[in-house]
Amino acid sequence: MSDELAPLEASLAGLIAHTSDTARRQMARELASKLRTTQAKRIATQQNPDGSPYAPRTSRLAPQGRIRAKLTARKKRGQMFKKLRTTKYLKVEANPNAATITFKGPVQAMARVHQFGLKDRVSRRLGALTVKYPARQLLGITQAERAAVENIIVEHLAK
Repeated sequence: MSDELAPLEASLAGLIAHTSDTARRQMARELASKLRTTQAKRIATQQNPDGSPYAPRTSRLAPQGRIRAKLTARKKRGQMFKKLRTTKYLKVEANPNAATITFKGPVQAMARVHQFGLKDRVSRRLGALTVKYPARQLLGITQAERAAVENIIVEHLAK
């Protein structure tokens, strides 16, 4: 995600270098907080940063049959990553040189699997089925977020 902001960083590096550490830390904190709220909203709408929808869940057959599996899938349809987007797990870190948004705690491994489309076990029990999950970009920069970052930087430099 840091590669997406490299052109902006290169053009503003000289101006940012002349500001104090506390001012840069405040700016980084504001940037990260703003991005966390927009990332959480985008995760809630279940969209990738490019605007495409997340790959839908695959339905698993319940032992009771297809009807129960369909009811379960319908019930869970709108609840993907509901807790993941809360401030308990989606954390902000800021210092004078960087602003970071990351997943913390036990959800970090699960978020990595979905972000990059990796393989993981369906449940944590021994002998559980291993599945390759489709990539669902939980964190990423949209064009609107890039413009918001530029506006925040310009506002802080104007002070």
